[in-house]
Amino acid sequence: MRPNLAARLGVWSAHHRKTAILGWLLFVVLATTIGGASGMVTASDDEMGVGDSGRAAAILDEAGVEEPAGELVMVSSRSADGWRDAASDLSKALTATGETREMQAPLPSEDGKDALLRFEMKGASDDAADRVQPVLDAVQKAKDEGAGKGISVYQFGDASSERHLSDLLADDLTRAEFTAVPLALGILLVAFGAVVAALLPVGLALTACVAAFGLLSLASHQLHLFETTYSVMFLMGLAVGVDYCLFYLRRERDERAAGRDAETALRIAAATSGRAVLVSGLTVMVAMAGMFLSGLLLFKGFAVATILVVCVAMLGSVTVLPALLSALGDRINAGRIPFLNRKSKKGAHASGGIAGKLLHPVLVKPKFFAIGSAVLLLALAAPALGMKTEQLGLEKQFGSDAPLSVSFREITQEFPGGPAPAQVVVKTADADDIGSKQLRDALAAVVRDAGKGAELTVHKGAGVAEIDVPLPGDGSDAESKKALGELRDDVVPAAFDGLDADTEAYVGGDLADSEDFSDQLSKGIVPVFAFIAAVTFLLMLFSFRSVVIAVTSIGLNLLSVGAAYGVMTAVFQHGWGAELIGSEQVGAIENWMPLFVLVVLFGLSMDYHVFVVSRIREARDRGLDNRAAIHEGITRTAGAVTGAAVIMVAVFAVFGTLSMQDMQQMGVGLGVAVLLDATVVRMVLLPSLMTLLGERNWRTPRYLSWLPTISHGASVTPEQPSPRPVPSASV
Repeated sequence: MRPNLAARLGVWSAHHRKTAILGWLLFVVLATTIGGASGMVTASDDEMGVGDSGRAAAILDEAGVEEPAGELVMVSSRSADGWRDAASDLSKALTATGETREMQAPLPSEDGKDALLRFEMKGASDDAADRVQPVLDAVQKAKDEGAGKGISVYQFGDASSERHLSDLLADDLTRAEFTAVPLALGILLVAFGAVVAALLPVGLALTACVAAFGLLSLASHQLHLFETTYSVMFLMGLAVGVDYCLFYLRRERDERAAGRDAETALRIAAATSGRAVLVSGLTVMVAMAGMFLSGLLLFKGFAVATILVVCVAMLGSVTVLPALLSALGDRINAGRIPFLNRKSKKGAHASGGIAGKLLHPVLVKPKFFAIGSAVLLLALAAPALGMKTEQLGLEKQFGSDAPLSVSFREITQEFPGGPAPAQVVVKTADADDIGSKQLRDALAAVVRDAGKGAELTVHKGAGVAEIDVPLPGDGSDAESKKALGELRDDVVPAAFDGLDADTEAYVGGDLADSEDFSDQLSKGIVPVFAFIAAVTFLLMLFSFRSVVIAVTSIGLNLLSVGAAYGVMTAVFQHGWGAELIGSEQVGAIENWMPLFVLVVLFGLSMDYHVFVVSRIREARDRGLDNRAAIHEGITRTAGAVTGAAVIMVAVFAVFGTLSMQDMQQMGVGLGVAVLLDATVVRMVLLPSLMTLLGERNWRTPRYLSWLPTISHGASVTPEQPSPRPVPSASV
């Protein structure tokens, strides 16, 4: 049989290793240089919008209405009017920075102990965060001077919060890089017992991430990105890149340890693990493409980022890795570490070991273990039945004790609705109609019925009017949502009923953005899931020519995803064990997290599934019966799967310790799912289920007999040792 594509790529790379290595280095350098020179384009708030709030933002943008970056500074004292001198001095200091405008007189609170300073940043709002530092310094100086006088100062606004978020993301990504990489390296040192063998997967994964970063920067000029996209790319790139190299390298070392010559070992690794990497990588990329169906720019950016980094990592694993292995030869074991490089006396292919001992009872009583493991996963998934999702506000996102959260909470308590008002945007077909009596009456009705504090601004030349409506509550709680609903469903429709059909009126603002985003997510998850499930089914069907394998793949993935949902809900929504990871109960899951976790886990779980099932099919193609093939496939992949899972869990765990709540939820959800997937699912549920299904695993229905037969073995099939007898099952 003709060698498969992965085998041909591996052999070519080994025979042209200088070309492969230099070509890879040239690709990485060019991608990084060109991408760095082009810079990354981030999405504006207007682009991120959907629904009515997105249309409201688009109207203002089309009309050239520049929304200034507003800032709020509250000065608090222990006694009434005790804030006056401090507020006056701070107002002068803020004006003296030269970065502020429209400084308003201090607004006293109801009890007279607090005053609110309101102003705007000069210049465009898009780069206000880059110019806000003098303002932050002036506020910090006022805090320091007032500390001994019983004066407290709190700041919150568009520019200051964006600056805080950018700094936090940069710090978190740096911390993740400097923690995850040494962790992965340490785990590989234990797994391989040699420095060179451990450095190789980490080095290739990092170069893949660097190259993908450059390509993503280029792509951002066509599809603008969200700030967290790079964090997601690094998370996926490091985990997948190391895993792919680990699978390939482990098989090559096993074949060498079994006595194969270097060329034969490389051929076998390329034809088996290399093929599994290609199938797995393709499955992950196609699964990620499902995020394009969400209709949300955030997920489109995630899709592009993950597809790029997985593609680069996959190509590196099947091209430059064989070339490096060929060039290094036995030097791959250089830098041996004492006590970590001992080999089994029975050889690399000996059955048994820890995996064999754990697998023995599973094969003896497959029905018991299939039911038991399924019940365990369903029990872990149970809390997800009560999952609540929302766009987490600042206090929940950064933690209740974070300075930004404290400032937001203090300001909204004394001046409700200030930081996050709703915004009614009205547009007429004819700009002159914006001043008509009928429309003026309608706008006045909205201002009157919206409640205290509503402010009207008319842009006559653009035919646009906007009304800022303060919302009661903290801007994201049930009281604020109720007020927003009344504004959308009652106040605005009543005011504009009977006007010209060409007059448009939409309600936007931060809370409206969040609600519309959540609505779009709920609509998008069904087509995304249908696409991923269909693609996974087809890829597994074409790879293994088995409907049973394809269907069980989807079922096992769903159990892993459900368990991840349940753990996330228990930890972050209910607070069970949240303190153990330095987090806290927030009462909800970030609204984009369920869809993201679903897509990523459907992709990542295929790493292990394809790798394990390919090894089982390889043994089956050599003539072993179903039970013996399962035993051999599981035991001989256990080391690689365990090592890969430990690395993925470690990388995800790093993200679970970062500052932002959504990063913590992502890290914990993915980490738990991968851990369960590599242990309960692959070591217990998969072998027990395949044992129960027996020969049905490998049957190809007559109506699918046209499917091509794909080689799962090496182009050079060496003599294999006889497998250890597998105990018969008592079902």
